[in-house]
Amino acid sequence: MLVKACLVQLLCLGVWTASAFPLFQNEAPSVDLGYGIYRGVANEAAGVNVFKGIRYAAAPIGKLRWQLPQSPAKKRDSVIDAKSFGPKCPQSWPTGLLPMVAPLLPAISGDEDCLFLNVWAPRDAHNLPVMVWIHGGGYGQGDGQQDMMSILAANNNSFIVVSIQYRLGAFGFLASDDVHRHGVLNAGLHDQQAALRWVQEHIGRFGGDRRRVTVYGQSAGGGSVMLQAMAYGGTQGTELFSNLIASSPYLPLQWGYSDAVPTRMYHAFVESVGCNGTGLTGYSASSAERSSAVFDCLVKADTAKLQRSSHLVSSTQSTYLGFAFVPVTDGHLVETVPSRQLGAKRVNGRNILVGNDAEDGAIFVPRNITVEADVVSWLKNVYPTLSQDNITALLDRYPSSDSARTQYATPGVGRALTANDVASTAVSQLARASNIYAEATFACPSYWLADAFQGPRKAYHYQYSVVAALHGVEVDTVYGSPLPSVSPGIAKAVQHMWGSMVTRSNPSISQTEAVAGAAGGSSSARSPNPATRWPAWDPASPHQININQTGGTKVTLPVAQWGIDFTGYVGPDRRNDITLVDARSWEGGRGARCDFWKKLADVVPL
Repeated sequence: MLVKACLVQLLCLGVWTASAFPLFQNEAPSVDLGYGIYRGVANEAAGVNVFKGIRYAAAPIGKLRWQLPQSPAKKRDSVIDAKSFGPKCPQSWPTGLLPMVAPLLPAISGDEDCLFLNVWAPRDAHNLPVMVWIHGGGYGQGDGQQDMMSILAANNNSFIVVSIQYRLGAFGFLASDDVHRHGVLNAGLHDQQAALRWVQEHIGRFGGDRRRVTVYGQSAGGGSVMLQAMAYGGTQGTELFSNLIASSPYLPLQWGYSDAVPTRMYHAFVESVGCNGTGLTGYSASSAERSSAVFDCLVKADTAKLQRSSHLVSSTQSTYLGFAFVPVTDGHLVETVPSRQLGAKRVNGRNILVGNDAEDGAIFVPRNITVEADVVSWLKNVYPTLSQDNITALLDRYPSSDSARTQYATPGVGRALTANDVASTAVSQLARASNIYAEATFACPSYWLADAFQGPRKAYHYQYSVVAALHGVEVDTVYGSPLPSVSPGIAKAVQHMWGSMVTRSNPSISQTEAVAGAAGGSSSARSPNPATRWPAWDPASPHQININQTGGTKVTLPVAQWGIDFTGYVGPDRRNDITLVDARSWEGGRGARCDFWKKLADVVPL
């Protein structure tokens, strides 16, 4: 008892060991963060200490709405339980959501007091590298509540994982002159910065090495990684992280904060909340007094009304399956559009693993596109600033006929097969629109990111092509819940690629992992697989790893919510098919098409 009392005294005084975990295995792990003492849970079977719901910033409510995140207040009168996730941030849905998809999405209600993070730290951790997970969800939905046990187990508990939450929807990405004048733009990105600073200050108490932090995200999380790489013009260097992993980095049109689109969304939000009416009469629309009064009304508004309005505007005012509130160019944290800054190679961090999914665009395109006129109408809706000449040039670069055989060149189970044969997400004009959206929004930003990490930096690029390679499915593989069509061999290889990037700053894996399932005497088993020496991206001759598999029994994999049927393969005879491909000629010349999108940056803000 005396020893235990002494340990409690040390804990309360804040003079704890570097790992900050108790010396007795039968006690719950505790950590003193200075502003509070948290008690987590020891998963004895996995050898991992888990801390959930750690506050990294003060509640962004009241006068802190649409302001920079602030340090949490001290709370040292008792030990805080860290056994449950903190509440999710308020959620919003995208515009044009199909009715059958709605039940799959989170409820829109959340809690503005949501700036929490979670830590999975191997027992007895000491100077381990760290992976920080930023969730996706279009900057309007999602949370940091994924289970990290599988990725840790697959990599022998060789690193620590931190997952974070950040303000979403109108709470995180409201933009206009008013917000610029009275608050902070891109509040959600500033939350991410605060969480990364928290890691730098406190991860050593969990046994982590703050000099070896990899920030990882998918979709809007990948877009967040991209924007953190660009933060403050790339002047932060390795201050917050050394490596990055960006999976299908989401790049919606990045307007300037005072441009027409974000301003329209702001006014729609103000009107929905009811802050443009009673009590605000007598001011001219452009007056500073009215601007201040409107913003003050939003700050004082009821949270339920704000949450409903954020969801209402997002689900009705954006483009098809787009979100109303997304990052903007603010001239400060986000200085300019990605295509420009990445082209100038001004980035933070040292090395990056970046890539896309083969069918990234499938779920984002209306299924009723059947003729070219439908494509043109859709283009005008999604990219409203395109001129007719722009549209003509764009269609020339994405040629299509009305033949079901028209597709791009992702290799599937056989080298002669096209992506359309392997995964029947679309044919003809629908496939055309899907590829336009996939490249402009996900694939080309991944190319531009890879281009930026040159010189002393290194980039490694991939495409995940395992059917069904819909947007985001490789994350399920990374975290140990792959689709039935994903073989155990591919799942293991992917988990080790990601783990290797975190621990060795290079995604290369062993020959055994790379060729899992291949016959012992086959050429693929004997010859070194390219994934064993993953080549760094060279803009002059770019190559990428295509992550795929072959073999198996053919089955149909319906995704009823999206009206898509996939031809997939299951069974024990599947084997890895990981190859090195020319990224420029890939998919019928993706490199040239990404160059075209970059040239359109003055018209389409990407």
